[in-house]
Amino acid sequence: MEQNPFEPVYQEIFPFWNEITESEREFICRNSFALNYPKGTNIHDGNECSGVIFVHSGSLRLYIMSEDGKEITLYRLHKGDMCMLSASCVLQTITFDVFVDAEEDSECYVISGSAFAEVSARNPKIKIFALETAVSRFSDVMWVMQQIFFMSMDKRLAIFLLDESARINSDTVTLTHEQIARYISSAREVVSRMLKYFAGEGIVEVSRKGIKILDKKRLRQLAL
Repeated sequence: MEQNPFEPVYQEIFPFWNEITESEREFICRNSFALNYPKGTNIHDGNECSGVIFVHSGSLRLYIMSEDGKEITLYRLHKGDMCMLSASCVLQTITFDVFVDAEEDSECYVISGSAFAEVSARNPKIKIFALETAVSRFSDVMWVMQQIFFMSMDKRLAIFLLDESARINSDTVTLTHEQIARYISSAREVVSRMLKYFAGEGIVEVSRKGIKILDKKRLRQLAL
């Protein structure tokens, strides 16, 4: 029998995969979809159970939004990451609205929320995995809140540039000032002023090609 294309992926990412029944595995695969999201697409608007999202390629951004439209980025998901907060029907204790956008052209594997909820209701191993996955992300959320409420702007920007440089394995960060502002929940003008200050101090070089880190030691000092 030909193997379902989702099977090898789920076998790798789900620790419970080999412990559930063959019919449960088939049910999950049958209710899975490979979906392509162009850059800028809103994938989840917080009002419905979009399902469990696995990023096969590309990048997603999770954020919350205030009544006046201000966004706070909670975290970003890249290749190999999974979003459980978009499956509110699985995690019914999640009562706040989370939005998910494609930051790049992205291919995702999406498991129907209702289908995942059905199998997790029958199998505690799946339910525990869903809860543990969601809880693990709350440390990222608390880190964001700590930065917003307790850290100066220069420190927040230094931390972001160092983290992004490490993630892409390059000293040149090719994000726009507007994108960086969105990621660190600030205003583009504030980010531009701070980058101008960093450039004046010889810490970075700002050009159309991006932001090149010139003095990583100084940047790390700012991030402390």
